[in-house]
Amino acid sequence: MLDAYQKILVTGGAGFIGSHLVDALLSLGKEVVVFDNLSAGAEENLPSGIRLMKGDVRNPGQITKAAKGAELIFHVAANANGTVSVNDPRLDFETNAWGIFNVLDAALQAGVKKFVYVSSASVYGKPRFFPIGEDHPTKPFIPYGSSKLAGEICCNSFLHTYELPVVIGRPFCVYGPRENPKRALVEVSRYLRWHLNKKPIRIVGDLDKKTRDFVHISDVVQGLLLIADRAHPGEVFNLGSGEEVTMRELTDIIGSITGRPVIVDVISDIMADTYRLVSDISKIKSLGYVPRVSLVNGVRYLIEELGEHPEIPTGATIFRRGQRGEM
Repeated sequence: MLDAYQKILVTGGAGFIGSHLVDALLSLGKEVVVFDNLSAGAEENLPSGIRLMKGDVRNPGQITKAAKGAELIFHVAANANGTVSVNDPRLDFETNAWGIFNVLDAALQAGVKKFVYVSSASVYGKPRFFPIGEDHPTKPFIPYGSSKLAGEICCNSFLHTYELPVVIGRPFCVYGPRENPKRALVEVSRYLRWHLNKKPIRIVGDLDKKTRDFVHISDVVQGLLLIADRAHPGEVFNLGSGEEVTMRELTDIIGSITGRPVIVDVISDIMADTYRLVSDISKIKSLGYVPRVSLVNGVRYLIEELGEHPEIPTGATIFRRGQRGEM
């Protein structure tokens, strides 16, 4: 796989998704450079000996230097926290929109053969139909979604104007080892961290009406590698499991695996994200993608990884400035 590329740059490579992607690329024998400001990621997520260039995508000079010689770029670096985007929309836009412009410009100067942008399912906004295909309207409702969509628009402009071969992946609710508990808002890890510490699980929204498409990090990496290897320039792909899970079903799974009653604290007055969310993954399946980690097994693996007393998650899930969250 990826025979056409040997020298690869991963922005945000010390973070959650990026570090797992780096591991996969190294296992394929690739020369990998990681570019990261370590604001969300950590050096301990990286194997020893990896080339790490510390820098910020908001700095065009730094990213241009990092991209020199790269044949393939995975742009993962981003503010991935919706609450941060609500509280500090300028930081979010500068990192996600201005940042990708700098990386695209650096890729153009470096003459890369392919550019893979890790976008987000948040670009869809509140779903209008199910499952969500790539042709679903894009109408994000928080700054994070709009900044990620701005990145997609920028990618398309570089494709059509400069023939930069860009492809886009839209991950859904990614979970797994190495999530930063200070920033990660996906329910699987947050719920587990509370439960394993024998604390109530704080649930925003309706237990039964709020659904999500949880996808294990290893499957997201599988999808990104397939997109880089087989997708045509300009194509967009959902990266999900294709399975719809309610919050009640998730807590039931957690309780059945730990063998301990789950205590829940439902915050029913915050309903902004009580909606169905499930991906149509038929398009990426045409590239050979098959989700391999079920939610049950993924939760089991994560419990083993976290141990008995993992760090408690911090940061609330909010959708409007001044709104209280679940903390």
